[in-house]
Amino acid sequence: MAAKNVLKELEERTAEVLAMGGAEKLAERKAQGVLNARERIDYLVDAGSFAESGRHARSIRAEVRHKTPADGKVTGFARIDGREVSIISNDFTVLGASSSVVNMKKIRHVKQAATRYGMPLVFLGESSGARMPDRMGAAGRAILAQDPTEYQRLRESPWVATLMGQCYGSSTWYAAMSDFVVMRKGSVMAIASPNVTSIAIGKPVEPEALGGWKLLTGVSGLADMAVDTDEQALDAVKKFLSYMPAHSMETPPEQPVPAGSNDACRTMLEIVPEARNKVYDVRKVIAAVADKDSSLELKERFGRSIATVLARLDGRSVGFIASNPLFKGGALDADACQKATRFMVLCDSFNIPIVFLVDVPGFLIGVEGELRGMPGKVINWMNALSLVTVPRITVIIRKSYGQAFINMGGGRNTDELACWPSADLGFMDTRASVNVLYGVKEQDDPEKFKQLVAEVERDTTPWELARLYEAQHVIDPRDTRDFLIRMLQVHRKRLKNGVGEHRLANWPTSY
Repeated sequence: MAAKNVLKELEERTAEVLAMGGAEKLAERKAQGVLNARERIDYLVDAGSFAESGRHARSIRAEVRHKTPADGKVTGFARIDGREVSIISNDFTVLGASSSVVNMKKIRHVKQAATRYGMPLVFLGESSGARMPDRMGAAGRAILAQDPTEYQRLRESPWVATLMGQCYGSSTWYAAMSDFVVMRKGSVMAIASPNVTSIAIGKPVEPEALGGWKLLTGVSGLADMAVDTDEQALDAVKKFLSYMPAHSMETPPEQPVPAGSNDACRTMLEIVPEARNKVYDVRKVIAAVADKDSSLELKERFGRSIATVLARLDGRSVGFIASNPLFKGGALDADACQKATRFMVLCDSFNIPIVFLVDVPGFLIGVEGELRGMPGKVINWMNALSLVTVPRITVIIRKSYGQAFINMGGGRNTDELACWPSADLGFMDTRASVNVLYGVKEQDDPEKFKQLVAEVERDTTPWELARLYEAQHVIDPRDTRDFLIRMLQVHRKRLKNGVGEHRLANWPTSY
């Protein structure tokens, strides 16, 4: 009889927790077309695989204990595509998923398990910030900073964050530390809410201007992509994790090569114009080279003169860093430098080979770049590149000028360098260089100008680079896919089972 009573109590308490913030709040979310914290987990993970940790946790404050089921954060372990993950889903229906003593203990537990046992960590973000009055005064300070490694990031396993609503406090911090951030349009991520910010700065501020999707994906670059719905955000999480190993000491999972993957590269001459002054979208080149329908672009709206794309070649994960002449002619600005560096850190930390596709006229010169510390960003890139230990393959498509030749995997900054016959290895555009080197302008002496252009171009062909063995290969553009697959086979890290040295593992997550 006593056992039945105890089990009945368990059943009642469980039902109370699963009711979350109550029927009215859950109905509001449903009417808005927004998933609740538990629905998000159910949608994301393999059916029946979620094992909740801390289901019966409650606030330490007696006056709110009755209205804090699971203390506002649903945490535990699950499988995504058969692989174990640690997961944290913020329940905004419970005190705005505000951070408290107890729920931060829950986060710490699943985060430590992810690190210790080699699991990706998934944050489903939506939170109002620190819970008050818990964190007020001296007593509040006594519960802060009790974990000195709370904000340490050594990239032992991939971290993924979603922004699906108001995201302040822990949702902001963990997004800023994550390897991949996907945002539902209409969400906001900032240090503090618009109301708090308005009071602090003494003037109104709109949520979108403070931390909306256009700002985060196009200006700060803190979010990798924006989508329309919760479901699309969760689908993006699944897709990103499919390129990643479960932890840094293994290689990413292999996938079957889709039928027809070899076809598109045969049309490469139709994708890239022969004339150097004509633009094209390098993402079409990547799609033609990679396994069919395997591309996932990160930070599409940020630093657009370079494309950073996860894809597969012959079923294996690879990261493309590719000049995109469609934007600023492919010239590298401060955002592009930052974007390329972050992507190298991601790939090297998780044993993903890097392919450079190069058509770069150099760095974007101007006052704005200098004000943003452009020289430092160029050297940050080079510092990171010098620490990369995964295989690196470089293909020069057309232009590769100046210092950008080095940043984009030129010289000894790559394991193999190939040129298309259209490659141009000048210091700058040949017509401009004649003016700089010889002081001759076409309108002043057309014949001499033409002669000098021909002389300069003679030294900038791929044949000269190949003659010096500074390019190991000159390839037919239509053979690029086959070339990359073969070279990645050659340079696979067999002695360490494909695992790199992870010298970039503690690189800042943003800077």
